[in-house]
Amino acid sequence: MNIARLALAAALGALLFASTASAQTRVLIRGTISKIDGRTATIATREGTQAEVRLADKWTVALVEPIAMTAIKPGAFVGIASLGNEALEVLVFPEAMRGAGEGHYPWDLKPASMMTNATVATVAQASDGQTLKLDYKGGTQTIHVKPGTPVVTFAPGQQSDARPGAKVFVGAMKAADGTLTASRLNVGKDGMTPPM
Repeated sequence: MNIARLALAAALGALLFASTASAQTRVLIRGTISKIDGRTATIATREGTQAEVRLADKWTVALVEPIAMTAIKPGAFVGIASLGNEALEVLVFPEAMRGAGEGHYPWDLKPASMMTNATVATVAQASDGQTLKLDYKGGTQTIHVKPGTPVVTFAPGQQSDARPGAKVFVGAMKAADGTLTASRLNVGKDGMTPPM
């Protein structure tokens, strides 16, 4: 009988966990830190609102920094926001983040924009930039990267880099009650606006 009760309790616990997890949605926040106090960051968003984001116990900072277009090469794992087949930005992931968010899906950088997180299969040089063939599980995309397109990567940062005035891009979890939480803030290095 005790085993049956334990099994029922475990099943109910799993159901409760699943319900709680499904009640949360991922939201993307772009803007400028207006205040950071203890474990709460207040962000003035690009939409003109103020978003209060609760930070996890061991929250981290990743600096978004520019790199040369030559970093886009076969074998690199990238995240490219695009409109049609034209890149709006290119993020070259550090090797430790290979596979993050892999796929091709809608993005909110601009209306009708898409995000492709994939491995660069080929790079074809042209007078007006590069044409990339990108491979990901379940598909392939071809995206053109013009000169002047922002190309960035992530570098380790410190919590002190997340200060008022810093430009940020945050993937936060939104609970059913509207509470926002995040474990990482992506901060533009030297005042840069994260282009993703």
